[in-house]
Amino acid sequence: MKKQTSKSQPYFLRRIKRTLKNPFLYVFLFIGFVICAATYVVYKTETKTDSGITGMFDAVWHTIVAVVAAYYDFYVKSVPGRFASLLLLLLGMAVWAVIIGKITSVIMNIQNKNNRGLKKIRPMKGHFLLCGWRSGFEKLLENVLSSNPDITPDMIVLVNSAPSEQVRSILEDLRFKEIKYVSGDFSDAETLRRASIETAGRVLVIADFTGGTTSMEIDSRTVLAVLTMKSIKPQLYIAAELLDEKLQEHLQMAKCNEIILTQAYEHSLLATASSGMGYTNVIRTLIGDDDDSGILIRALPSGFIGKPYGELESYYDKKDSSKILVGLLLNTDASRTAKKDEAEQSFVKYNEPVLTPPSDFVIPKSSKVILIAGNEGA
Repeated sequence: MKKQTSKSQPYFLRRIKRTLKNPFLYVFLFIGFVICAATYVVYKTETKTDSGITGMFDAVWHTIVAVVAAYYDFYVKSVPGRFASLLLLLLGMAVWAVIIGKITSVIMNIQNKNNRGLKKIRPMKGHFLLCGWRSGFEKLLENVLSSNPDITPDMIVLVNSAPSEQVRSILEDLRFKEIKYVSGDFSDAETLRRASIETAGRVLVIADFTGGTTSMEIDSRTVLAVLTMKSIKPQLYIAAELLDEKLQEHLQMAKCNEIILTQAYEHSLLATASSGMGYTNVIRTLIGDDDDSGILIRALPSGFIGKPYGELESYYDKKDSSKILVGLLLNTDASRTAKKDEAEQSFVKYNEPVLTPPSDFVIPKSSKVILIAGNEGA
């Protein structure tokens, strides 16, 4: 006959066995026994004096006051009663020291977990996850906030495995003090759940230089993270950075909404700068540092879905000459595009730009306008 294993036993039996192995159980049982014995001594000795203790109720009350409040409600007179009362007083002080120490330890542990990003954040909805770490992270945070007026610091959650001291040095800045922080591997599902990814609105995954030494290792982690995020919340909007375009196809298969090819952009900028025509200055101005100038993405005016693009051009020519319509951004509704993707069993490109389409181009649903606006102060 096989011996019954611990896992095959009922839960309450396993719980009882674990409790019986706890040494503190026997310490508290001993303290309880001593308190009961001291109470009995007070009862037997003080009922024979004029201390005011006339029965067991008074003796128990005397014990409660001595242990809880470190105070004597009765003036004990017998020698055994005094020794028993002193013992009750000392035991009460010891018990309260243990209780206060335990409470302090729990509070310090919670605070330590918060500082190190190990605690699950409070429930949030529509927040922005910024995953990854690199040098110059503070400047990246500044740009994220300036480029997204709809995002406030309390809506941002950082997820990375960088040294907590480096992260805390940034979060101690008054501009970023309301930002939440979750420490861990952002490609791990449990870490993402601590960041409440199920209710997040958008995610930006940057190349994380703490997770690898080569561009292939860093990009592989990015792909794994996007796959994990999409498996938890398929309709989540994710923008991810790749150092090399070799894994771009993998991110597309993972249905990443936006892919930033850092090295490809850098090479293109360097190549255009070599011409001496000032392309990089133009690009920097178009990107801009605020939400009012350069390239703007705005909602499509009402009533233009299903209308020709030429009518939209005429609308902007008459309405605001300071902004120039340069095209459309298609498939901007992530949830609608995901359903379309599943129905057609093919990859649908999210946020697909169409620059200067022909005048008879019919504007589809889930479209936005692409505008270029000048700086009014220039």
